[in-house]
Amino acid sequence: MKRIITFGTFDVLHVGHIRILQRAKALGDHLTVGVSTDALNFSKKSKMTVYPEDQRLEIIRSICWVDDVFLEHSLELKGEYIKQFDADVLVMGDDWVGRFDEFKTLCDVVYLPRTEGISTTMTLEEIRQSA
Repeated sequence: MKRIITFGTFDVLHVGHIRILQRAKALGDHLTVGVSTDALNFSKKSKMTVYPEDQRLEIIRSICWVDDVFLEHSLELKGEYIKQFDADVLVMGDDWVGRFDEFKTLCDVVYLPRTEGISTTMTLEEIRQSA
């Protein structure tokens, strides 16, 4: 069985999130997704998520391509998460190219192209402008 792992905040779910999860799952048999905790997201971006971590976890868990989901508490623990979930492949968006190459000693690392023209930041800005 080929195990895939990926990570993200997955706040304000959009088609870009769905497509990367679908493409990640297509690379193997089992997809595990680490969802950033509220605290981790705030430490990375200095802003709160729209949806709290328990809701984001439930949303990601409900997606048909996702087999397992957990809360990611620390960026520094990615290697431990890869080992814990026995991942064969780490999948990240191509906006992170090179950033996770250090994990190539633990598993394959694949950077998938992002969906052009969509991002959570862009979606939130459009919502604000239309309000």
